Amino acid sequence: MSSSEEDNQDMNVSGCSPGTVNRRFKDRAEKVAKTKEMLSKQAVQTKKMLSKQAVKIAKQAEEHERFINKVTHLLGVLGFGGFCFLLGARPQDIPYVYCLFYITFVPLRWIYYRFKKWHYYLLDFCYYANTIFLVDLLLYPRNEKFFLVCFSFAEGPLAWALIVWRCSLVFSSVDKIISVLIHLLPGIVFFTIRWWNPATFEAMRPEGTSHRFSWSYVEDKSYLWTWLFGVPLVAYTLWQVLYFLIVDVLRRQRLLRDPEVMTSYRELSKKAQKANNLWWRLSGLLGDQNRLLMYILFQAIFTVATMALTVPIFLSYKFHAIFQILKVSASVWNGGSFLLEVMPRQVIVKEKKKSEIQMQPELQSQQDQPSALMENAMENDSSEIHQS
Repeated sequence: MSSSEEDNQDMNVSGCSPGTVNRRFKDRAEKVAKTKEMLSKQAVQTKKMLSKQAVKIAKQAEEHERFINKVTHLLGVLGFGGFCFLLGARPQDIPYVYCLFYITFVPLRWIYYRFKKWHYYLLDFCYYANTIFLVDLLLYPRNEKFFLVCFSFAEGPLAWALIVWRCSLVFSSVDKIISVLIHLLPGIVFFTIRWWNPATFEAMRPEGTSHRFSWSYVEDKSYLWTWLFGVPLVAYTLWQVLYFLIVDVLRRQRLLRDPEVMTSYRELSKKAQKANNLWWRLSGLLGDQNRLLMYILFQAIFTVATMALTVPIFLSYKFHAIFQILKVSASVWNGGSFLLEVMPRQVIVKEKKKSEIQMQPELQSQQDQPSALMENAMENDSSEIHQS
């Protein structure tokens, strides 16, 4: 007897014919297809509902924009003052304040940026670095090599981006406050750990060694260059490769379909092209098709230069303290420039848009009146003709 005949006999014995088995498979496939269709419909409905709610919230926020700005300004000033007091009174608690800030505000920023189609900003290096800081402070606070890598990120690319990209400390804008703190807070955190909290590097002391009250490897320059420059540069390169694969390869078609979706490169290139500044001319040296490559190259040069500066910053308390003052001063200066130069122009543009929106019903009514008069005249003419 052949194997196929044995299989048929086994199926007949168990009471399941080939036709019954096929029907069962078809029924299951249909059920799976219906379930998938139902879930996809529910997902679409949920997305529509959330988008409607987001639009409603955004409109309500615009209606009460001035009041919200006043409240934000009040809370921002009080919060900044409280942070300065805590920095002087209990510097050892600053890392916990930073962790609370990041865990609270970055998810909220993702929700807001998702609605504005700015969510690809959250793939930038600053968020990559801040996530690493969170892991270091919460999970590996005694790992001194990990600390040095984080120090390089915080006082290297992030700190100098605050100055170069003109981040503005504007207390009436939640978005600008968060942008400044994402670049400013990590440096202050690692400044306090480096200079003001001896318990930290005492806790980093390897087990079985004698107590220490200073960084034991300060004199070992090769060690510092390895962990403040070499290893952080490798970590940066990893981020750059991942960012390029996600944004410029995997999501390329999505970005081409929707020009409103913003990325860092899109925003910078748009501003540079509009201003026709030096960066726009330099990025076009290899032709328009290679502007993205030039942007990556410029960013790599910026990162290498700023990471190299973290070694002297780490070694000198005076240099490090002056650098903190420079960062805060730059963000406050940029905030003042925004309030005095940029915001008045924005207010004028918003008022013009509001007046145009308010004028639209009046213009429509004015346009409707002549058409109504013409219709009445035509009706009167036609009635006269019928009477004659």
